[in-house]
Amino acid sequence: MLKIYNTLARAPQEFTPIEPGKVRLYVCGMTVYDYCHLGHGRVMVVFDMVVRWLRASGLTVTYVRNITDIDDKIIKRAAENGETVRALTDRFIGFMREDAAALGVQPPDHEPRATEYVPQMLDIIGALEKNGYAYVAENHDVCYSVRKFPGYGKLSGKSLEDLRAGERVDVMAGKQDPLDFVLWKHAKAEESAEVKWESAWGTGRPGWHIECSAMSSQLLGPHFDIHGGGQDLQFPHHENEIAQSEGAMGCNEGNTFVNYWMHNGFVRVDDEKMSKSLGNFFTIRDILKKYDPEVVRFFILRAHYRSPLNYSDAHLDDARAGLARFYTALKGFDVTSAVDWSESHAQRFKAAMDDDFATPEAVAVLFDIANELNRTKDPKLAAQLRGLGEVLGLLQRDPVTFLQAGPASADGLSTEDIDAKVGARNTAKKAKNFAEADRIRDELKAAGIVLEDGPAGTTWRRG
Repeated sequence: MLKIYNTLARAPQEFTPIEPGKVRLYVCGMTVYDYCHLGHGRVMVVFDMVVRWLRASGLTVTYVRNITDIDDKIIKRAAENGETVRALTDRFIGFMREDAAALGVQPPDHEPRATEYVPQMLDIIGALEKNGYAYVAENHDVCYSVRKFPGYGKLSGKSLEDLRAGERVDVMAGKQDPLDFVLWKHAKAEESAEVKWESAWGTGRPGWHIECSAMSSQLLGPHFDIHGGGQDLQFPHHENEIAQSEGAMGCNEGNTFVNYWMHNGFVRVDDEKMSKSLGNFFTIRDILKKYDPEVVRFFILRAHYRSPLNYSDAHLDDARAGLARFYTALKGFDVTSAVDWSESHAQRFKAAMDDDFATPEAVAVLFDIANELNRTKDPKLAAQLRGLGEVLGLLQRDPVTFLQAGPASADGLSTEDIDAKVGARNTAKKAKNFAEADRIRDELKAAGIVLEDGPAGTTWRRG
């Protein structure tokens, strides 16, 4: 049985879908006004892995990952650029999808944009007002009355007295409580018409939290299986989603929004949280200028999704070396990626993945297969390695292509340069000029290029 660490319960729990054989999953996606950073990449890769495993386990998954395309930062950036909000968000949605594809992330089944679901947001706000949870503040914003919701704090595990207004909760005059959050923002005169909608509370636009409640319930229903996102969203965003959704449905009637809440850990740099303010901020595009996308994906998956992920060049170099071990073991085998789940390695892999998606242990199984494959040259093991790798979105390329891929070496050697030097070395060996052959080998070695002589000739890979 699959067990998932449920943030709501603060414990691992056996996963039982609401509808047998089917899983409905919602993940909070990106706010699209800039390039995706490694933290975004981790969310995308982690929940892509989750979806892949659920489907490999025979479950039918409906996966929704939203796009926030209306937000204070988006409006500010568009104004700074002198462009429309739509032009800005369309451009960065395109960049986001390019980054996701590079990392081997399969598109979600639904990718709703917040601006397409404003009517559904207004319906929820209307239900909240009817049920006594929403009120109009002095500045004409519509706010949620946190203290009226009896379950507030159940996700973060803190009492109302312990909680403070979160990073994205504006503290303003007219709120009944500092923790109250905005459902509907009254329009500002200077804002463009494209960020204004008519409502029963006047012209305005939605608050951030209400967007996900509307999109998830519209596409997955008011009660669904799994809700995921980064650890930073646990409070206040996900706490507020619960309050909104259950308040609109009628929480006193025992209605539940989501059964299992999953949160992936932070990305850290030198043991500090990655952030622009600390100057340790890395976009996916910056990282891919130096590292192969599959290396970045493997780096993310080698850590357990709930653990901190510590970024460094050394860790990415180590991830590349690990992938190179797999591809070196696979070199020379032409096998399919079908998995024999009755085989012992596959059984261990499955046990790891069923234990809250324990990818570090699953990866350890892959290393065991690679080591045994190097000794036995058994094609069945090669098929298992490729097949289990596919479950994680790894090891599907031609081994030689991967081993020779990557940026030019420290000495600026391209693939063509290396091939030419290998050819020159072969010529020197045929002429019995072994001193020259050794010189070329040493030159390539110093540039990080490893030569491998075999019965079929000399091949090379980047070290």
